[in-house]
Amino acid sequence: MPRLESHQLLPILARFPVARRGWVAFSGGLDSTVLLHALAGLRSRLTFELRAVHVNHGLQVDAAQWARHCRRVCNGLGVPLASLAVAARAAPGESPEAAARAARYGALAGLIQADDLVLAAHHQDDQAETLLLALLRGSGVHGLAAMPVDAPLGSGRLVRPLLGYRRRDLHDYAIRAGLTWIEDPSNAALDLDRNLLRHEVLPRLRERWPSAPATIARSAAHCAEAARIVDNAAADLVMRLAGGDDTLSIPGLRELPTALCRAALRYWVRDLGLPVPDQVHLERVLREVLSARRDADPLVAWPGTEIRRYRERLFALRPLPPRPAPDLALDWWPGSDLRLPAGLGRLVRPAVGGDDAIVTPLKIRFAVPGARLRPYPGAQGRSLKTLFQEAGIPPWLRPYIPLVFAGDDLIAVPGLLPNRNRLAMVWLDHPWQGLLSQRGQGRPDSGRAHD
Repeated sequence: MPRLESHQLLPILARFPVARRGWVAFSGGLDSTVLLHALAGLRSRLTFELRAVHVNHGLQVDAAQWARHCRRVCNGLGVPLASLAVAARAAPGESPEAAARAARYGALAGLIQADDLVLAAHHQDDQAETLLLALLRGSGVHGLAAMPVDAPLGSGRLVRPLLGYRRRDLHDYAIRAGLTWIEDPSNAALDLDRNLLRHEVLPRLRERWPSAPATIARSAAHCAEAARIVDNAAADLVMRLAGGDDTLSIPGLRELPTALCRAALRYWVRDLGLPVPDQVHLERVLREVLSARRDADPLVAWPGTEIRRYRERLFALRPLPPRPAPDLALDWWPGSDLRLPAGLGRLVRPAVGGDDAIVTPLKIRFAVPGARLRPYPGAQGRSLKTLFQEAGIPPWLRPYIPLVFAGDDLIAVPGLLPNRNRLAMVWLDHPWQGLLSQRGQGRPDSGRAHD
């Protein structure tokens, strides 16, 4: 393999001619220092503006010192640097490394804009380690595909231009260029799986098979090709089963061979931007949700995702926030906005001059038993439960729908559109038509407020 020269990166970067900015993910370590230095030397030949971004996880006592080092390096190269701080706390059952990685990529995704690139310094040895870890975890072809050269990230792309080079090639480049870098002491901790592979396993493999990292990376490329074929087939299935919304037909899924059903479910969840299930949870979806009675209300959940069913449709959504308390009553005054709990958005009540009927505050309640409403002029009062059923609103979403009361009378339901999980004015009692409006298309599956 020829030694690493900066100009060798140009063909990879030429794949992104419309990129506006390229952000080097700069930790200050050897790998990202080499990538930043190489790209800085190519600045006049790049099609995008070169920048760097340093993510401070706050996990090391020297984190502030590392951030200052990154600032000095970028100043020396004339590359603008953005610094981001994240809280990388591991959730129950999550490794600290996975938590740090998720926090890091989340921060990077929030930084970049459309047509931006995040340039990461992963190399061939990283690729070999990633595939071996995936193999030891029993991953399928998507996991064994390891790290692609480029992938979506937020509204931009994540690009790895050094995947064709070994760690040794990067070290040789750094010595030739006289670079200095940070050595993270955690990289030597053998209680971390990746470090054990890096320091104990891969060196032994290279002794016996010198080209082991390259051949392992080639296997990852074969798996990536197989994964693309699976995804193409799964995308066609999901399009056929989706019926124009984000849910899937349960009868349609049942008709599929089990392997195709699994592929369709994985693709569907990933395409919705949700964490993909492991084998255990995927089998539970097949067994407990797809095979449940039509009137059942099953739930299979894993971190970041809930799978539910309603009327022979399968739903995938982010975990619902805590339900508003049944005895909660919020005052809503004329001419004021009301922020709803649980990230359900914002109600807007215009001031209507000269109408004494709405001077007093309205009340916002949730999940009121026996509530009734006239859904259109001339209609008789009907139970809210019946209206929800007719509108196809799943039972597990109904407790999040704000109910607008004037005294003891239910006058409006800014509710959820069927299958959309979005707030909109669904019903308004006739005397109140035109007096109330709502905005803030909140999503109860996000746990965030929206304006």
